Amino acid sequence: MTVTFIPCNEQHIEELQKVGIDTFKETFRDQNKAEHIDAYVKTAFHPNQLLKELHHPSSQFYFVQVNGEVAGYLKVNMDDAQSEEMGSEALEVERIYIKQSFQKQGLGRYLIDQAIEIAKKYHKRDVWLGVWEHNRAAVAFYQKLGFVQTGVHAFHMGDEEQMDFIMTKTLS
Repeated sequence: MTVTFIPCNEQHIEELQKVGIDTFKETFRDQNKAEHIDAYVKTAFHPNQLLKELHHPSSQFYFVQVNGEVAGYLKVNMDDAQSEEMGSEALEVERIYIKQSFQKQGLGRYLIDQAIEIAKKYHKRDVWLGVWEHNRAAVAFYQKLGFVQTGVHAFHMGDEEQMDFIMTKTLS
């Protein structure tokens, strides 16, 4: 298995949109109302929204490919691009999406490792992310990698307010 990590640019908008929509629906459709999922992905993964995020100087997107096929992507934010004010010493993993057909192959750990390397490159002390409180498998995964819950924040899915655990790993 050959795994590659590739920075995204404007040429990748359609693939980012497809992976984002597909993985979000795969992950959350069974626990949420279909109309809320549809409304969310229509906005969050609209090409104009993705272009805006891609052009933000403090955000970076990367594809992970397995044997030349896109298996998922990583989005990290620093400074004012973070979805919560965590300061200049923090890097946020906003999205870590792996297609269902590529899960259980170590790609999640691989992407977290890549995020940590990006954080080190930019001299960040903390890597943090938000994970839905009901996504027990993801919470356990991040705990296994050394993340601890340091707070909560609201995530709106349609007219429902859901809680995400903020999980942080301090780098040595």
